Amino acid sequence: MAAYSCAAGWGQVGDGEGRSWLKELPKPIITRNFIVNPNSPPAHPMNLRDLRYVIAVAELGHFGKAALACHISQPTLSGQILKLEEELGVAIFERVGKSVRTTAVGAQILAHARRCVAAATDITVSAKAHQDPLAGPLRIGVIPTLAPYLMPHVLPSGAKYLPSAPLMLVEDLTGNLLPLLLNGELDGALIATDPANDRLIDAHLFDEPFWLVMPEDHAMAKRKTIVVSDIDPSTLLLLTDGHCLRDQALDMCSHPEVNMIGSADVRATSLETLLHLTVANYGVTLVPQLAVDRWRALTDKLVAKPISGSRASRRVRLVYRRDMPRHQALEALAKIVRDCVPDSVGILTAPLS
Repeated sequence: MAAYSCAAGWGQVGDGEGRSWLKELPKPIITRNFIVNPNSPPAHPMNLRDLRYVIAVAELGHFGKAALACHISQPTLSGQILKLEEELGVAIFERVGKSVRTTAVGAQILAHARRCVAAATDITVSAKAHQDPLAGPLRIGVIPTLAPYLMPHVLPSGAKYLPSAPLMLVEDLTGNLLPLLLNGELDGALIATDPANDRLIDAHLFDEPFWLVMPEDHAMAKRKTIVVSDIDPSTLLLLTDGHCLRDQALDMCSHPEVNMIGSADVRATSLETLLHLTVANYGVTLVPQLAVDRWRALTDKLVAKPISGSRASRRVRLVYRRDMPRHQALEALAKIVRDCVPDSVGILTAPLS
């Protein structure tokens, strides 16, 4: 029987009859910062906890802040990430001044880490959903032009009809919410544009008309309705890039963005800012129905007029992953939204797509 021993990367093999020879084993892989023997088992196998540490550092850009968020000391977090880097043989992070950013390969590892953590979460959620699909918090993203006006209607009904599934809200732009949804960091998202992703179920909730809001002494304040072609683009107050309402306003008016520069060259980050600027006679703005309903109750210094045209509305929908285990809870939430919104919007009962 052959005997085998290993020391310093070399093995001595004998055939049991006195003959022996040296055989070189695979050489260690030497990287910029680490040495890895391809035949050696990992000394510190990666785990979900370490992957969560990686995600926290990447999101917060700071080891200290990540440690606080993970409820551990900074030396412990730094040490665990270093062990993971040694195991993988690559640097996941690099320090830039006082901040931290992922390396090129670190960005790829981060994407895998998000999927791994999301998959592990889905395992737990699936087990709980099998016991009671309506139990457990629902993490819901909402776009900024919808959250302040829709959620005051939804939250009381949600508490009443989904008492075991409290809503945890994240307000952000559609472009930021969809990656969180696809990565499993959100259970669903309330948005107003087509997600155009086969991984997502798109539950249509209601069509929300647009209104043109103007100061009470505006030249068009006496009209019953506004024709799109009558809107002067140079006076139209817009949200900043990234807001779907901005894109919808530009699309409705059929004006390329280059022509939108004029006396109202303002790019606000909130609909509330645009409405305050309108009160101050700085221009006119496009406002969805639910926001109009709220502002009518707050001030008489603004006039809102309906806009005629096929593109003078937006479709609000609840989107969620096809492979997420809590479909029943999301379908219940969709029903709650349809049931609680005012009659001023066009409620939809179209099947899920």
